[in-house]
Amino acid sequence: MPKEIITDTTGQALPGAETTKKRGRPVLDDSESIRQDLIRKSAQLFRKKGYDNTTVRDIAAAVGIQSGSWFYHFKTKQDILVAVMEQGMQKSLEEIEKLTLADLPPRLAFQHLVKVHLNTLLAPEHDFIAVLLYEWRALDKPARARIIALKDRYEAAWEQVIIALHASGDWAMPTRIDKLLMFGTLNWTAQWYRRGSGISIDELAEQAIQFILRTKPQ
Repeated sequence: MPKEIITDTTGQALPGAETTKKRGRPVLDDSESIRQDLIRKSAQLFRKKGYDNTTVRDIAAAVGIQSGSWFYHFKTKQDILVAVMEQGMQKSLEEIEKLTLADLPPRLAFQHLVKVHLNTLLAPEHDFIAVLLYEWRALDKPARARIIALKDRYEAAWEQVIIALHASGDWAMPTRIDKLLMFGTLNWTAQWYRRGSGISIDELAEQAIQFILRTKPQ
C-alpha cells in the first residue's frame, strides 16, 4: 500500500511522518454528504406530501439543518426536484447498463429489465422514480428537457429488447400504444404494491411479464 509523506512548509519530509494512504471509495466530505441527504429526504417528502405541499423548512428540518442552509447546495426548490429525478434516472440507467442484454435470449433480457424497473420503483427508500412519475408537471421547460434526455436513454435500452422479442415471436406485434401500456402497468404498481403483501417483487415481475406478453410462463 503506498505511503503518503508529510512535509514541512519548505517541502522537506518530516522524520517518522509517513502515513498509510487508504485505497477504495473516497469518503464524502461534509458538504457532499449534506447534499445527498437533502436529495434523499426531499424525495421522501415530495412523495409523501407532494412537491407543492413540501416547504424548504420541511426539507431543512428533515435533514437537521437551519432553514437557510440548504441554499449553499441548491438555489431553488425546483433544483432539488430536478436532482431527485436525475438521481433516480441515473440509478436506473446504471442498473440497466450493467446488464449484458445483447447476449441474452430476448425473453430473459426482458425479464431482467422488468425486474430492475420494479426494484428501482418499489424497493425501500426508492422514492426517486415515484417522484418523477407524479411530479413531472412541476418541472420547468429546461429541467424537463434534461430529464427527457435521461428518459430517452432509458427507453432506448428497452426498445432494443422489444425489437428482439418481436423477432423471436415472444411479443407478436408491439405497437407504440402497447409500450405506453407496458410502462403504465409497471409504474402504477407504485400506487398499490406493499412489501409483505404476499407477493415478492420477483413474483410480481413474472406476473407482469405474462400480462404484457400475453403468454404463459416458460
